[in-house]
Amino acid sequence: MSWTRDEMAARAARELRDGDYVNLGIGLPTLIPDHIPDGSDITLHAENGILGVGPFPYEDQVDPDLVNAGKQTVSVLPGASYFDSATSFAMIRGGHVDVAVLGAMQVAMNGDLANWMVPGAMVKGMGGAMDLVNGVGRIIVVMEHVTKTGAAKLVTACDLPLTGRGVVSRVITDLAVLDVTGTGFDAVELAPGVQFAEVAARTAAPVTDGRQPRTAA
Repeated sequence: MSWTRDEMAARAARELRDGDYVNLGIGLPTLIPDHIPDGSDITLHAENGILGVGPFPYEDQVDPDLVNAGKQTVSVLPGASYFDSATSFAMIRGGHVDVAVLGAMQVAMNGDLANWMVPGAMVKGMGGAMDLVNGVGRIIVVMEHVTKTGAAKLVTACDLPLTGRGVVSRVITDLAVLDVTGTGFDAVELAPGVQFAEVAARTAAPVTDGRQPRTAA
C-alpha cells in the first residue's frame, strides 16, 4: 500500500497553516489547492503573477487565459490579484512567501535539492525554483519515493545538478513523511499499510523511525 498522488497532495495540504503565503511548484504540488479546506486563510501564489489561486476549475468554468506557472488552467478565489513576473519574484526574493511546496528528482540527507534538470535531457528552462529555495522560509518536497526504474530519490548526496543547498526541511512521498536531519532522514509518518523496513530499503541514506518514543538521556 502507498499514498496515491491525490493522497500525497492532501497530506501536503495539512502542512499549511492559516496566514501562510504558499507557492506551489509544477507537477504534483498543483493538486494541493483541491485539498485546502473551505474558509482557510491560506493564500496560494503562482510565480507567473497570481495571489489567490483556487482549485482546478470545472470544465464549464475554464478560462484559457488564467493559468499557473505550469500552464495549467486554474481558478481564483475572491480577492485574488494579478501582477507581472517582476513583482512576483520581488515577493519571493524579498521573503514575503512563507512556504514553497516543490517536486524533486533527488533530495539529499543534508537538505540539498535537485529538481530542475537531468543531464542530457531537454530542459525548457530552470523556472523559479532557484529563487524559491533562496527566498522562501520553508521548503517542502512532494514526490514519489523512487524513480520509475526503482532508483532511490532520497540519497546521501545528490548526483544531479543542484537547485539549492541545505534547503529542504520535510519530504512527503507515496510511502512516508520524512524530516531532513542533516545526517539522514527521520520517518515521522508512514502511509497506511507501509512498513518502516520498506521505507528504509528504498532510501539510499540513513533513515530513523521518528514514530518511536525516545527515552530520556
